[in-house]
Amino acid sequence: MQPTQRPAAWHPTTDPRDCEDPKTCTPARRPGTSAAPSRILQPRPVGRRPGPGAGRRLRHRRAHVDGGLGLDATGVDLAASALRAAEQKARDRGLTARFLRHDALRLADLGESFDTVLDCGLFHIFGGDDRGAYAASLRSVMRPGGRYFMLCFSDAQPPGGWGRVRRVSMDEISTTFADGWRIDSVEPATIDITTDPGGIRAWLAALTRT
Repeated sequence: MQPTQRPAAWHPTTDPRDCEDPKTCTPARRPGTSAAPSRILQPRPVGRRPGPGAGRRLRHRRAHVDGGLGLDATGVDLAASALRAAEQKARDRGLTARFLRHDALRLADLGESFDTVLDCGLFHIFGGDDRGAYAASLRSVMRPGGRYFMLCFSDAQPPGGWGRVRRVSMDEISTTFADGWRIDSVEPATIDITTDPGGIRAWLAALTRT
């Protein structure tokens, strides 16, 4: 089954990057359900430097925590320097979040489960068998019906100069998450960067763990 494309609006849930106001934003959940998710996980690429998007994600978390929805936020990274930077940024903003040094391919070792996972710039560093291992790792810590939101480089982005980052096609997303997942939507998106006013062409995908 091919994922649906919705190039205009973000459906069926609010874009996790841009939620500022708890009165107008709703946590990621399946259509037709009313219970807000209680736990959220964000795995991060190794050594990724926090950029403008990191602040937006933290404000998204704060909106739901301060809004009384009881959302616990956990960030995962293998790079100690990235974790220290994230912890400092959380303190500067008066946020409560947990940051763990852990391998995103071995999330089951955490012995925990999460309702929602936000992935901004991690999936596209994996290739080959690692993509399947990552999908299995995610599934191992997500409850049935849990939501996974992923922002990654698109194959529409011109090649060159991106290091470990791989350009990802829609077919590759569909293949990686063919078993144990429902692909709710895959939409064209843009990743804002300071070095290019046009940004990076990307995919914004929403999936449900089955």
